[in-house]
Amino acid sequence: MIDLNFIGRFKTKAKFKKTYKNVKASYLNRIRFAVGMFYFAMGLCFATWASRIPDIKTALSLSEGQLGSILFALPLGQLVVMPFSGKLVTKFGSHRILILSLLFYAFSLTNLGLATASWQLSLALFVFGIFGNLANIAVNTQGVYTEVLFKKTIMSSFHGMWSFAGFSGALVGLGMLALKFTPYYHFVIVAGIVLVMIAFNYKFLIKAKEKNKVKVEEKKKKLFTKPDSSLIWLGVIGFCCMASEGVMFDWSGVYFKDVVKAPGALVILGYTSFMIMMASGRFLGDGLILKFGRKKVLQISGLVISVGLFTSVLFPYIIPCTIAFMFVGLGVSTVVPTLYSVAGKNPTVPAGEALTIVSSVSFLGFLMGPPVIGYIAEVFGLRFSFAFIGVFGFFIAFMVSRIKAIE
Repeated sequence: MIDLNFIGRFKTKAKFKKTYKNVKASYLNRIRFAVGMFYFAMGLCFATWASRIPDIKTALSLSEGQLGSILFALPLGQLVVMPFSGKLVTKFGSHRILILSLLFYAFSLTNLGLATASWQLSLALFVFGIFGNLANIAVNTQGVYTEVLFKKTIMSSFHGMWSFAGFSGALVGLGMLALKFTPYYHFVIVAGIVLVMIAFNYKFLIKAKEKNKVKVEEKKKKLFTKPDSSLIWLGVIGFCCMASEGVMFDWSGVYFKDVVKAPGALVILGYTSFMIMMASGRFLGDGLILKFGRKKVLQISGLVISVGLFTSVLFPYIIPCTIAFMFVGLGVSTVVPTLYSVAGKNPTVPAGEALTIVSSVSFLGFLMGPPVIGYIAEVFGLRFSFAFIGVFGFFIAFMVSRIKAIE
């Protein structure tokens, strides 16, 4: 058995150990910045991997179907740790789990660059998925805590930092390609940057221990209880959104190379345009939600996702596809942050565990969508597979109108 008690001995110094209610606004802003940088670090790691997928695919001589099979290692890693991630965050604190998991997430990124065979890449992606899931639950729990301190919706801006990191990772990837850096050296440099971010910001994470919101008497009645149904449906909506998002991360470069026939460095144009609009939409999302409400923003977002994906299928040329991918980026921008914000405030389930339920179902779309696209593309072509995912946007718009938890 692995002794996880060592996690509890990982201490961080805090200026305010008992309460954050009466701290200065400047310190609250420093907390918000620190949490935002952890979102950025996570996004940078994933975007760095995504930016070199076409390169690694070519280096290992993989077909679309083979790449799809290998990409399944990511959701498999997530599934293995899924039953434990929320409980670990609740027991040991999201700040401790976030620091440790992000350290290992950055280290596992470098292993992806060492793969010289399919099985090695699969194993590296499996480990990458494990620590990615742990970091994801922990960082979003921190996001919920920070949102409570500010007493207003700021979750979308945190995810904006993740998206901005994706855009930054794409630019760095473009630079590394121009300099002819191998994926391994590229990944090592990014891992070093992430370590610096952790060193400068870990002290400002919120130290909080979850309290179960369900009465002890009620817990004793049943050893196993069904998850809150509203959380499951929030996860289903997240699944549809993140499947669309995952397709953009893993297949936009391949789509521009094989379908659009973009020349040279323009292969990364679709991914970059998607990331720019997703980041922009997330930084503007909190204001839009405040003005129009969560439900209306989510419904419009779903429709915009579908319009973007179907446009890319009908007009597979550089300019239309670039605009189409911008629509997809704008559409997905506010969906997941809004769902996480709603889930984290569930009245009966601790934030860490509620986020585990919603994000686990959601991330299955993010991680399983791309492999499925590979299999569909192998049989029917990449354009048809993009059209298949395009239906998910309409489903999002329909489901949002049916869920009472979203107001």
